[in-house]
Amino acid sequence: MEKFDTLTGVAAPLPIINIDTDMIIPKDYLKTIKRTGLAEGLFAEMRLNEDGSEKPEFVLNKPAYREAQILVAGDNFGCGSSREHAPWALLDRGIRCIISTSFADIFYNNCFKNGVLPVVVSEDDLEKLMDDASRGANAVLTVDLETQSITGPDGGTITFDIDAHKKHCMLNGLDDIGLTLEKADNIVTYESKLEANRPWV
Repeated sequence: MEKFDTLTGVAAPLPIINIDTDMIIPKDYLKTIKRTGLAEGLFAEMRLNEDGSEKPEFVLNKPAYREAQILVAGDNFGCGSSREHAPWALLDRGIRCIISTSFADIFYNNCFKNGVLPVVVSEDDLEKLMDDASRGANAVLTVDLETQSITGPDGGTITFDIDAHKKHCMLNGLDDIGLTLEKADNIVTYESKLEANRPWV
């Protein structure tokens, strides 16, 4: 998993509440277990017409936001059914950070396991960030995980809270497998002792 320390990028405003996982990645795109190629399905029903052409009014289709790496979204982002494809699709599209006032628990935890940073802020701070994100190509935010801060295009800074363990994992690029491999020496030692003491196993 790619480490997350400081991200500076364009932030796209998505002021919609209750964006569920089916809106993020519709069920038609869940036929793969690969983590790549899912960007084409990201927000497909909001982003694309029935003939596959783009809806010009959708934020990520606008020229200023095509390379957005941050989403500033409405309350309760990622609700609905549990599907790890949702953070996979966001990451495949280049989105590394989502800022909202709240997230659905399963989606929130899946983000950390896949290198996407979900940041919870207050309603007042979200309103400021949504305004920053509405500036088109000038909507550049800097998210610093180490200092737990977000700096806007005018230099204003807000701070956010995050679980210390999740922060450690993101800063060091550790998913569940990576965490296990940190204990590789202990595992090898245990297996060696087991083999010596119980060779019949």
